[in-house]
Amino acid sequence: MIRPEQMSRVSVTGSKQVLETVIEATHDLNLFHITDYDGSWDGFDPGRSVQGAETAADKLVTVRSLKSILNVDDADAGPTRIVTDEEISEELESIRTTVNQLDDRRQELRQELREIEDRIEAAEPFIELGVDLDLLTGYDTLQVAIGRGDQQSVERAIDSADSLSTYEIFTGSDVLAIFARPTDAASDTALTDVLVGTEFVSVDLPTPITTETDTVTASGDNTVFDSDTKQLSPKEYVRNLEQRRQQLEQKFQEIEEELENERADTAGFLLAAEEKLAIDAEKAEAPLSFATTANAFIAEGWIPSSRYDELRQALAEAVGDHAQVDEIERATFSASGDDHVREDIPAGSGGGGNAGAPAPTAADGGDIDSDARADGGTAVVMDDDEPPTVQDNPGAVKPFEILVQAVNRPSYYEFDPTIILFLTFPAFFGFMIGDLGYGLIYTVIGYFLYTSSRFTDRPAFRSMGGITITAGIFTIIFGILYGEVFGLHLVATYLWEGVVGLSHAPIEKGLSPAGIEWARGWLVVSVLVGVVHLNIAWIFGLFEDIELHGAKDAFLENGSWLLMMNGFWIWVFSDALRPVAPEFIYTTFSAEGVLPLGFNGFPAMEVFTIPGMGAITVPLAIFVLGLVLLAVGEPVEAIEFLNILVNVLSYTRLAAVLLAKAAMAFTVNLLFFGVYVTNAGDGAEWHFGLEKMPQVGEVYHGHEVTDVMFGGLIHGDAATILIGLVVLILGHILVLALGVTSAGLQAVRLEYVEFFNKFYDGGGREYSPFGYEREFTTED
Repeated sequence: MIRPEQMSRVSVTGSKQVLETVIEATHDLNLFHITDYDGSWDGFDPGRSVQGAETAADKLVTVRSLKSILNVDDADAGPTRIVTDEEISEELESIRTTVNQLDDRRQELRQELREIEDRIEAAEPFIELGVDLDLLTGYDTLQVAIGRGDQQSVERAIDSADSLSTYEIFTGSDVLAIFARPTDAASDTALTDVLVGTEFVSVDLPTPITTETDTVTASGDNTVFDSDTKQLSPKEYVRNLEQRRQQLEQKFQEIEEELENERADTAGFLLAAEEKLAIDAEKAEAPLSFATTANAFIAEGWIPSSRYDELRQALAEAVGDHAQVDEIERATFSASGDDHVREDIPAGSGGGGNAGAPAPTAADGGDIDSDARADGGTAVVMDDDEPPTVQDNPGAVKPFEILVQAVNRPSYYEFDPTIILFLTFPAFFGFMIGDLGYGLIYTVIGYFLYTSSRFTDRPAFRSMGGITITAGIFTIIFGILYGEVFGLHLVATYLWEGVVGLSHAPIEKGLSPAGIEWARGWLVVSVLVGVVHLNIAWIFGLFEDIELHGAKDAFLENGSWLLMMNGFWIWVFSDALRPVAPEFIYTTFSAEGVLPLGFNGFPAMEVFTIPGMGAITVPLAIFVLGLVLLAVGEPVEAIEFLNILVNVLSYTRLAAVLLAKAAMAFTVNLLFFGVYVTNAGDGAEWHFGLEKMPQVGEVYHGHEVTDVMFGGLIHGDAATILIGLVVLILGHILVLALGVTSAGLQAVRLEYVEFFNKFYDGGGREYSPFGYEREFTTED
């Protein structure tokens, strides 16, 4: 759980006569993470793909293209089925022909519809212009310009032009149609030349309607029209375009229905065919990662150590003594990756040997050992690659792996911090939100994400669902302890006061003046949480460094930080600082404090006094010792010694977000229910007007009301009640959403920035075994 699953490096050596059988057997196991051969071993070449690989790959491309066109997804699969090569060959070409024809026609219709839309959009401004389209062009003695611009600017330019004698401007929407008569001496572009430099931009006339296959006219006959055969007003032009669009949309819908029928008929086959072809292609291309000679092959890779015997037995049953399986090494957990941290498995021991036979044999006319082992007897022929990482966490913890992988997959030789995230992230989140109502909603949302069938093939959503469920449960637990549901103290009133008989909930958030000590206490709690959390991080780093560099270097690197941090904070919480430190540091956990654990601070533990500097205590001496050790081991890091203060104080964001979210919920409820005050000064208590809003001086529920902070929208007329309901609902939705963006992100930040940085590097490889988990096909 703290460590990834232990992996063993395995070599499979055999005759090429049994190559395909070995591939089949290992593929069915879905266990062997194959290492690619890099060609560095003399006498061995990378293998060649099995016959039929190219054909399978081509068919796979075709199937995936058809799936994309038909929008087939996993939900369309239906029951598992057996798909044969013959069935794929017979049906695939027929489906491809039909689907491609329909899709080509759909693309043509889509393009024509797009053109129609463009023409309608271009023609609409001409409707308000009120001039038939045929009157906007084709004159011998008039020059016409159509465009958008400032009419006054255009008129001034034409009035001052000598090349134009008369003109008239028609306007509609933002389009101007300018008709001008040039003088006898004017050029053919006189109007265009005059408009240069004015606020005028030409627009094109709507293009004629033409089509190769379908016709439509305003009168409904079957004559193709264009600007030469039919004179149209802009309204007629647009109306006929809209009729054409309706026809195209109808045809487009018919094509869509045909494709939908084809999808319903072929989806199950395509999904099953894709899976079979993907399996065939994977098997056929597997030898590309093998080292081969003329007669033999070697496949090397990683498997979980606990399943080594399973691989040996499967290959023994498949090929007998025609292949040999060796467990070359069993990787231990150290970040160095040197040979001394790997447990070599000697030949002939229980960890290696022939796959079921007493000795290797010449399966193909040559000796396997002499043909395959060209390096002097060792079976290691591939790169010295690191083992892949299999995070070994139980079911409830597994969803939190996605939070670790968001930073990086753990290296095989590192501690996997997932279990720590499982224990701390939901607790941080629940502590900051702490509300029964919000917690129930988070839990329901998480349950939906985790169990919904629409996310079956999206493991990231399922993982986030599992995380949300856990965070919601902790929010419920803290909400019960705080006595709150949607910011109201109903749980405290009916459970802790009514049933249990306490005067208030076991813990409070500390918003009111009477509960201010709780707010101060949560700052102390946050600091102590930070100390514990960082201790775990540096202890992880300490043990990792012991395996990597040895005890001395580990203690200088991580032990020094542990000494500094713990020495410093014990000194802070000791009597040595009592005269200058805030009193709540020592009273929070005292017998009279809000969390009465009987702790009043550590004793001073004075060792000696330095004149002019003050007393040197044991905790302070421990801090100095840690700083000296850090300077000896990592001189550069010594300048960052204040991290023991900064990193721990960063955890006070837990208390800050707690109070901020509580204040937001309080504000929403204040606006709706109103709040009245009992007592005064530091002892003032705030109460929501759930039943009514009492008056100042009135005794209500045994308390004299001293002030009314806000009367509450619910206690007004019908209009204010309606406004209040909107405020109440939207306000709590906002608090619920900000709980994710603030409490969630702050909790993640503490994990990533403060915790991970102390020991975690990541960079592990994903375990990707050779095999396939069937979903749509079966071999039975």
